[in-house]
Amino acid sequence: MKALDKSLIRSIPNFPKTGIEFKDITPLLADPQAYSEVIDMYAAKANNCKFVVGIEARGFIFAAATARIANKGFIPIRKSGKLPGKVETQNYKLEYGEASIEIHSGIYSPGASVIIVDDVLATGGTAIAAVELCQKIGLKVDSLVFLLEISGLGGRSQIAKRFPDLQISILLAE
Repeated sequence: MKALDKSLIRSIPNFPKTGIEFKDITPLLADPQAYSEVIDMYAAKANNCKFVVGIEARGFIFAAATARIANKGFIPIRKSGKLPGKVETQNYKLEYGEASIEIHSGIYSPGASVIIVDDVLATGGTAIAAVELCQKIGLKVDSLVFLLEISGLGGRSQIAKRFPDLQISILLAE
């Protein structure tokens, strides 16, 4: 299956700063068959939820398409200052700094189930912040789904420490 061809993910050393190895998904996105297959794989994980949550920026690429294919609503989690209206904010650390993300509040039904979709599981900081944001507004997070994992950064174990019962799926395993 072409979607699982690791050559479609490029490793870019020292980006965005020295010591970081960036995983570039652009070749996968450029291949219509591979991209379609990956979206189908994400959608298969969205069977029992009401919403697909996407984390800005690359998570949007997968989450919005997944929501469309799975016939679910889409919820964006955006970088701070990008959403109008009432929001909840969560600060977090990533492997090369600190950041904050936001989600709209007062729009989604409390107790609604969601999956959170992103591209790469690295240190787990962004994913943990996304789960915390969803919980702040009363959403029930069923699972986290990533295209790939950089296992050496320990993200999975960090998430498990904070949310031991949360299912984590990696579509393109090492």
